[in-house]
Amino acid sequence: MKFFIAPAWLRAFLLGASAVLWLGIWHTGFSIASWILYLPAVMFLFAAATGICPGAIMTRKILPPKEG
Repeated sequence: MKFFIAPAWLRAFLLGASAVLWLGIWHTGFSIASWILYLPAVMFLFAAATGICPGAIMTRKILPPKEG
């Protein structure tokens, strides 16, 4: 299976989005915030660090890109 490797601009965006989510969780309180908020925060951080984007992989499986 071929992974979607995110370009640098998308990795920077995902890192920023992850930072905002983590700041929101911290501001709310780690013990008070719902566990569901941790899923996108961890996925975005993983995608920014590795370049492998789980969301893009799932989307490409459901909606394959058109051959141009």
